[in-house]
Amino acid sequence: MGTDLHELLRTLRVWDRAVTGLPPFDPADAPGDPLELFTRWFAEVVAAGEREPHTVSLATADAEGLPDARVVMLHGADGWAFATHADSRKGRHLAARPYAALVFYWPVLGRQVRLRGPVSVAPADQARADLHARSTGALAAALTGRQSAELDSPQELARASQAAWERAEREPDAPVASWTLYRLRPAEVEFFQGEARRRHVRLAYRRTAEGGWERRLLWP
Repeated sequence: MGTDLHELLRTLRVWDRAVTGLPPFDPADAPGDPLELFTRWFAEVVAAGEREPHTVSLATADAEGLPDARVVMLHGADGWAFATHADSRKGRHLAARPYAALVFYWPVLGRQVRLRGPVSVAPADQARADLHARSTGALAAALTGRQSAELDSPQELARASQAAWERAEREPDAPVASWTLYRLRPAEVEFFQGEARRRHVRLAYRRTAEGGWERRLLWP
Protein backbone atom coordinates (compact mmCIF):
# COMPACT_ATOMS: atom_id res chain seq x y z
CA MET A 1 0.00 0.00 0.00
CA GLY A 2 1.37 3.40 -0.95
CA THR A 3 1.96 6.24 1.48
CA ASP A 4 -1.06 8.46 2.14
CA LEU A 5 0.31 12.00 1.90
CA HIS A 6 -2.59 13.51 3.83
CA GLU A 7 -2.12 11.12 6.74
CA LEU A 8 1.63 11.58 6.69
CA LEU A 9 1.24 15.35 6.88
CA ARG A 10 -1.04 14.97 9.90
CA THR A 11 1.77 13.25 11.81
CA LEU A 12 4.21 16.11 11.38
CA ARG A 13 4.81 19.00 13.76
CA VAL A 14 7.01 22.05 13.62
CA TRP A 15 9.43 23.32 16.26
CA ASP A 16 9.88 20.08 18.17
CA ARG A 17 11.25 21.06 21.58
CA ALA A 18 13.91 18.36 21.27
CA VAL A 19 15.56 20.15 18.36
CA THR A 20 14.17 23.70 18.36
CA GLY A 21 14.57 26.56 20.77
CA LEU A 22 12.38 29.67 20.54
CA PRO A 23 14.40 32.50 22.09
CA PRO A 24 12.60 35.68 23.13
CA PHE A 25 12.92 38.60 20.74
CA ASP A 26 12.20 42.14 21.88
CA PRO A 27 11.92 44.36 18.79
CA ALA A 28 12.57 47.40 20.96
CA ASP A 29 16.16 46.20 21.26
CA ALA A 30 16.62 45.70 17.51
CA PRO A 31 19.25 47.86 15.78
CA GLY A 32 18.30 50.53 13.28
CA ASP A 33 19.95 48.75 10.35
CA PRO A 34 18.53 45.36 9.26
CA LEU A 35 21.94 44.12 8.11
CA GLU A 36 23.19 44.37 11.69
CA LEU A 37 20.27 42.30 12.97
CA PHE A 38 20.64 39.80 10.12
CA THR A 39 24.32 39.33 10.95
CA ARG A 40 23.48 38.79 14.61
CA TRP A 41 20.73 36.28 13.84
CA PHE A 42 22.92 34.45 11.32
CA ALA A 43 25.69 34.02 13.88
CA GLU A 44 23.17 32.79 16.46
CA VAL A 45 21.64 30.12 14.21
CA VAL A 46 25.11 28.91 13.20
CA ALA A 47 26.01 28.60 16.90
CA ALA A 48 22.72 26.77 17.52
CA GLY A 49 23.62 24.12 14.94
CA GLU A 50 21.51 25.17 11.95
CA ARG A 51 22.60 23.14 8.94
CA GLU A 52 23.27 25.13 5.76
CA PRO A 53 22.00 28.46 7.11
CA HIS A 54 23.38 30.18 4.02
CA THR A 55 20.83 28.50 1.74
CA VAL A 56 17.99 30.81 0.77
CA SER A 57 14.87 30.64 -1.38
CA LEU A 58 15.10 33.05 -4.31
CA ALA A 59 11.89 34.15 -6.04
CA THR A 60 11.89 35.86 -9.43
CA ALA A 61 9.31 36.53 -12.13
CA ASP A 62 9.51 36.06 -15.88
CA ALA A 63 8.71 38.66 -18.53
CA GLU A 64 4.98 37.89 -18.19
CA GLY A 65 5.09 38.30 -14.42
CA LEU A 66 4.76 34.58 -13.61
CA PRO A 67 6.66 33.69 -10.42
CA ASP A 68 9.31 31.06 -9.93
CA ALA A 69 11.38 30.04 -6.90
CA ARG A 70 14.42 27.93 -6.12
CA VAL A 71 17.06 27.52 -3.40
CA VAL A 72 20.45 29.20 -3.87
CA MET A 73 23.39 30.05 -1.61
CA LEU A 74 24.09 33.43 -0.09
CA HIS A 75 27.49 34.64 -1.27
CA GLY A 76 27.64 37.74 0.91
CA ALA A 77 25.47 40.30 2.66
CA ASP A 78 27.04 43.30 0.93
CA GLY A 79 23.82 43.70 -1.00
CA TRP A 80 22.71 40.10 -0.24
CA ALA A 81 24.69 38.52 -3.06
CA PHE A 82 24.01 35.32 -4.97
CA ALA A 83 25.36 33.99 -8.25
CA THR A 84 24.23 32.06 -11.31
CA HIS A 85 24.65 31.90 -15.06
CA ALA A 86 23.24 34.91 -16.91
CA ASP A 87 21.59 32.54 -19.40
CA SER A 88 19.94 30.36 -16.74
CA ARG A 89 16.21 30.69 -16.09
CA LYS A 90 16.70 32.95 -13.07
CA GLY A 91 19.32 34.94 -14.96
CA ARG A 92 16.86 35.54 -17.80
CA HIS A 93 14.16 36.47 -15.30
CA LEU A 94 16.42 39.03 -13.66
CA ALA A 95 17.38 40.48 -17.03
CA ALA A 96 13.69 41.02 -17.83
CA ARG A 97 12.59 42.03 -14.32
CA PRO A 98 15.52 42.98 -12.06
CA TYR A 99 13.58 42.56 -8.83
CA ALA A 100 13.54 39.56 -6.48
CA ALA A 101 12.65 38.22 -3.05
CA LEU A 102 14.68 36.10 -0.64
CA VAL A 103 13.47 33.93 2.25
CA PHE A 104 15.75 32.39 4.88
CA TYR A 105 14.22 29.74 7.17
CA TRP A 106 16.12 28.63 10.26
CA PRO A 107 13.94 26.10 12.14
CA VAL A 108 16.54 25.46 14.86
CA LEU A 109 15.48 28.81 16.40
CA GLY A 110 12.08 29.20 14.71
CA ARG A 111 13.23 32.13 12.60
CA GLN A 112 12.62 33.51 9.14
CA VAL A 113 14.08 36.51 7.34
CA ARG A 114 12.34 37.85 4.24
CA LEU A 115 13.74 40.45 1.85
CA ARG A 116 12.67 41.95 -1.44
CA GLY A 117 14.02 44.68 -3.63
CA PRO A 118 15.80 45.57 -6.87
CA VAL A 119 18.67 43.42 -8.10
CA SER A 120 21.81 44.70 -9.79
CA VAL A 121 24.67 42.93 -11.59
CA ALA A 122 28.07 43.17 -9.90
CA PRO A 123 31.16 44.02 -11.99
CA ALA A 124 32.61 41.10 -13.95
CA ASP A 125 35.85 41.06 -11.96
CA GLN A 126 33.87 40.55 -8.75
CA ALA A 127 31.96 37.68 -10.33
CA ARG A 128 35.24 36.04 -11.36
CA ALA A 129 36.69 36.48 -7.88
CA ASP A 130 33.53 35.02 -6.36
CA LEU A 131 33.68 31.93 -8.57
CA HIS A 132 37.37 31.26 -8.14
CA ALA A 133 37.17 31.59 -4.36
CA ARG A 134 34.84 28.59 -4.29
CA SER A 135 35.53 24.85 -4.56
CA THR A 136 36.76 22.87 -7.55
CA GLY A 137 33.30 21.32 -7.73
CA ALA A 138 31.67 24.73 -7.94
CA LEU A 139 33.97 25.72 -10.78
CA ALA A 140 33.33 22.41 -12.56
CA ALA A 141 29.57 22.94 -12.27
CA ALA A 142 29.93 26.46 -13.67
CA LEU A 143 32.10 25.18 -16.54
CA THR A 144 29.52 22.50 -17.33
CA GLY A 145 27.06 25.32 -17.98
CA ARG A 146 23.77 25.06 -19.87
CA GLN A 147 21.85 25.48 -16.61
CA SER A 148 18.07 25.07 -17.07
CA ALA A 149 18.48 23.93 -20.71
CA GLU A 150 16.79 20.68 -21.73
CA LEU A 151 18.97 17.60 -21.19
CA ASP A 152 18.81 14.71 -23.66
CA SER A 153 20.19 12.02 -21.32
CA PRO A 154 22.11 11.46 -18.06
CA GLN A 155 25.03 10.21 -20.19
CA GLU A 156 25.28 13.59 -21.91
CA LEU A 157 25.53 15.29 -18.51
CA ALA A 158 28.13 12.78 -17.30
CA ARG A 159 30.37 13.44 -20.31
CA ALA A 160 30.11 17.24 -20.01
CA SER A 161 30.63 17.14 -16.25
CA GLN A 162 33.69 14.90 -16.51
CA ALA A 163 35.29 17.25 -19.03
CA ALA A 164 34.45 20.23 -16.82
CA TRP A 165 35.96 18.57 -13.73
CA GLU A 166 39.16 17.80 -15.61
CA ARG A 167 39.44 21.40 -16.80
CA ALA A 168 38.65 22.80 -13.33
CA GLU A 169 41.44 20.72 -11.82
CA ARG A 170 43.83 21.66 -14.63
CA GLU A 171 42.85 25.35 -14.79
CA PRO A 172 41.64 26.58 -11.36
CA ASP A 173 41.33 30.09 -12.80
CA ALA A 174 39.37 29.03 -15.89
CA PRO A 175 36.97 31.80 -16.95
CA VAL A 176 33.21 31.28 -17.20
CA ALA A 177 31.79 34.19 -19.18
CA SER A 178 28.17 33.60 -18.16
CA TRP A 179 28.87 33.43 -14.40
CA THR A 180 27.20 36.46 -12.86
CA LEU A 181 27.14 37.85 -9.35
CA TYR A 182 23.89 39.59 -8.39
CA ARG A 183 23.15 41.84 -5.44
CA LEU A 184 19.73 42.46 -3.98
CA ARG A 185 19.32 45.89 -2.37
CA PRO A 186 16.33 45.35 -0.09
CA ALA A 187 13.50 47.81 0.01
CA GLU A 188 11.90 45.69 2.75
CA VAL A 189 13.33 43.26 5.31
CA GLU A 190 11.18 41.30 7.74
CA PHE A 191 12.40 39.35 10.76
CA PHE A 192 10.09 36.63 12.10
CA GLN A 193 10.66 35.01 15.48
CA GLY A 194 8.42 32.09 16.33
CA GLU A 195 6.77 31.90 19.77
CA ALA A 196 5.37 28.79 21.46
CA ARG A 197 1.88 30.26 21.96
CA ARG A 198 1.85 31.46 18.33
CA ARG A 199 2.37 35.06 19.39
CA HIS A 200 5.08 35.34 16.79
CA VAL A 201 7.10 38.53 16.57
CA ARG A 202 7.32 40.11 13.10
CA LEU A 203 9.51 43.18 12.74
CA ALA A 204 9.51 44.86 9.33
CA TYR A 205 12.10 47.35 8.09
CA ARG A 206 11.20 49.55 5.12
CA ARG A 207 13.68 51.77 3.33
CA THR A 208 12.78 55.45 3.40
CA ALA A 209 13.08 57.95 0.56
CA GLU A 210 16.13 59.37 2.32
CA GLY A 211 17.85 55.96 2.32
CA GLY A 212 17.35 55.16 5.99
CA TRP A 213 14.99 52.66 7.58
CA GLU A 214 11.65 52.83 9.33
CA ARG A 215 10.42 49.95 11.49
CA ARG A 216 7.00 48.62 12.32
CA LEU A 217 5.48 45.50 13.87
CA LEU A 218 3.16 43.17 11.96
CA TRP A 219 0.42 40.89 13.20
CA PRO A 220 1.46 37.23 13.02
